[in-house]
Amino acid sequence: MNENDGNLFYAAFIPGLQNVIADAINERLRNNEVKIHKLLDGAVLFETDATYDKLNFFCFNNIFAVISVLEDSHTGTRRHGGNILNEHIIKVTEGINNTNVIKNNSKKFNTFRIVASDENVPASISEKLRTEAENFIAKLSGLKVNRSLPDTEFWFLYRNEDNNNQNFSIFMKRLTIRPSWEKTLHKGELVPPLAWVLCRLANIKHSDTVLDPFCGYGSIPEAAFKYFHITNFIACDNDSEAAKYSTARFKKQKSASGMDCKDKFKFYKTDFCELPALLKGITIDAIVTDPPWGHFKEYDEDLFLPKMFETFDKLLKEGGRAVVLYKNDENFKNAISASFEFHEQIPILLSGKKAIIFVFRKNPPCLRASV
Repeated sequence: MNENDGNLFYAAFIPGLQNVIADAINERLRNNEVKIHKLLDGAVLFETDATYDKLNFFCFNNIFAVISVLEDSHTGTRRHGGNILNEHIIKVTEGINNTNVIKNNSKKFNTFRIVASDENVPASISEKLRTEAENFIAKLSGLKVNRSLPDTEFWFLYRNEDNNNQNFSIFMKRLTIRPSWEKTLHKGELVPPLAWVLCRLANIKHSDTVLDPFCGYGSIPEAAFKYFHITNFIACDNDSEAAKYSTARFKKQKSASGMDCKDKFKFYKTDFCELPALLKGITIDAIVTDPPWGHFKEYDEDLFLPKMFETFDKLLKEGGRAVVLYKNDENFKNAISASFEFHEQIPILLSGKKAIIFVFRKNPPCLRASV
């Protein structure tokens, strides 16, 4: 890997979405030179001639500009991540070629700190080496050290991938600075990258009528309007607080096409099974939703799932797509009725809980299996 050929990026995403992420990178950068160096569970290292401001990716939790990569020469042997990171810091402070990433910073940035991570867990590194690295970065960047509330971060991160012999340490600068979603989102609200992925898997198009029958606080319609230019979205939820928030959320918001979302967003505060009567004459092209799992709302799964698929069958047009995020168990797949053709399931890890993205399509009557 030659770190000077193009722009090298390391991006973190929800574990389990490797294939979705690889497809998105290759598709969205098809007009640029792009090479995926490492595709890992929850992370990707890729190189492109596109600059960061041209990437326009919405599926990443965080993205970093890579400065230096140190391959672990002891591949196949589990080493303490802190030891590798200390080795890497020494190599960095002795001198590296790719210093432009360190030097080029936004005028809004005045301070930085160093973060050391071993398999997504804070790593212990030598205080002496940490100070030397801080002095090295400060001299090149003109930034001052602030270990508490910095404007930006420089990371030394170690990944141990024994299964595919890709153990390495990476030195990089964080490009996405945002508050923790745990602090900014409502309880049970989908993180924006996952809402984007669900919409992408549904292959929704500008002219589609899209439905989220368990809208909650509106992450899915937000992604549909903002990134997929949807102009007709129908949402439903029977929770009073969520209904009030979602209705207000789209009153003044404009879609990516500049149209007022309030004119294209219809919200029904009702139980989802009432929708067929309320939406008579309306054909739904795609359903994208995150129904209750039981973590935030009690429900009887044996009654809920058959009723959900019965409702989907009444609303979705023939050939219509449905993408549903649900907990990791067999009940969901077993509940899919003969009206639907199951396409794929993508296991993911969401906030420490196992979940599955289910993708299926409504069959015309002539293709439905007999029960």
